[in-house]
Amino acid sequence: MAETAPESVAFPERVEGAIRSALGRVIDPEIRTPITELDMVGSIAVSESGAASIGLKLTIVGCPAADTIERDVREAAASVSGVSSVDVEVTVMSRDERTALTEKLRGGRSRELQFGPDSLTRIYAITSGKGGVGKSTLTANLAVTLAARGLSVGIVDADVFGFSIPGILGLEGAKPTKVGEMILPPINYGVKVISIGMFVDGNSAVSWRGPMLHRTIQQFLSDVYFGDLDVLLLDLPPGTGDVAITLGQLLPHAEVIVVTTPQPAAAEVAERSGVVARQTGQKVIGVIENMAGLVQPDGSVLELFGTGGGAEVASRLSADQEQPVPVLASIPLSVALREGGDAGVPIVLSQPDDPASVAIASVAEQLAVRGRGLAGRKLGLSVR
Repeated sequence: MAETAPESVAFPERVEGAIRSALGRVIDPEIRTPITELDMVGSIAVSESGAASIGLKLTIVGCPAADTIERDVREAAASVSGVSSVDVEVTVMSRDERTALTEKLRGGRSRELQFGPDSLTRIYAITSGKGGVGKSTLTANLAVTLAARGLSVGIVDADVFGFSIPGILGLEGAKPTKVGEMILPPINYGVKVISIGMFVDGNSAVSWRGPMLHRTIQQFLSDVYFGDLDVLLLDLPPGTGDVAITLGQLLPHAEVIVVTTPQPAAAEVAERSGVVARQTGQKVIGVIENMAGLVQPDGSVLELFGTGGGAEVASRLSADQEQPVPVLASIPLSVALREGGDAGVPIVLSQPDDPASVAIASVAEQLAVRGRGLAGRKLGLSVR
């Protein structure tokens, strides 16, 4: 519908106001905020004949979303009644303007953890005792499912040595955009993602000691602008090493989900990751049993990795706890799940009726309805 304004206002001014209002619907695809709120719209001028001239200020030189933003600006302005033509003059923000923008996005706060104890973002750390249990595949598919439900979702790929989230989500080769000291994470399937894999060339190996790992994770949580997330998923490396300890120190309020296989011998190893999480103050909220069985053409199930591992881990982690740790789901073996990870197309979107997709969706349903609690958190209010 065309924008309108009071007839008492002179034609150019009336149309200029309508154009600015229309531009409020243009969203920066990286920051996910209207460009008018980001101070990206400069001067707007309209002639008596309806020729509109708009100043557009991009955040950086070579902005990857430049063409998309300019196209959306032209379309929005052209939709305004009375506009006969649109000319967009594209420039780049000055350093001071970028600094002001980053401060505005941070809400006036200095560089600090975005998801501290006062944050209302629900944080789930997906962990495992050993590698190869499908932890990253589950993390990616859970994130996509939650985003499809309308939630704002982000992933921190904290598996620095074995990063795989970018490939699973079709973001291989994607690079974050840097605005001043702020890093904007790439987005796919509605999920914002940051991974060390986005900063290395090709399949280069990362071999860092503890202090470097700590600084990297800390930077991901402070310099990467995720915006207001409903859910943040952390894909942890297997085991109980430096990254698990760092995240326990930085995000002691995170809730932990332990991934294991049905093999009983894997239960003891998986239990350790939950124990370490508790030692840093985090709460274990559930276990996911992956690779639970392969359905045969005749309907029977081939238990390639045995049975009972998930229940065993949940039982062990429930010992001496006020509330038992549940098995959130048992995910069956699925060729489509593996193929989706290799192709960068999550199975929950490509084949939502696959048994693995259904099981993953059931976990996402449980996570989505968990409220963002206010207990023990500052509300920013004071009593006069």
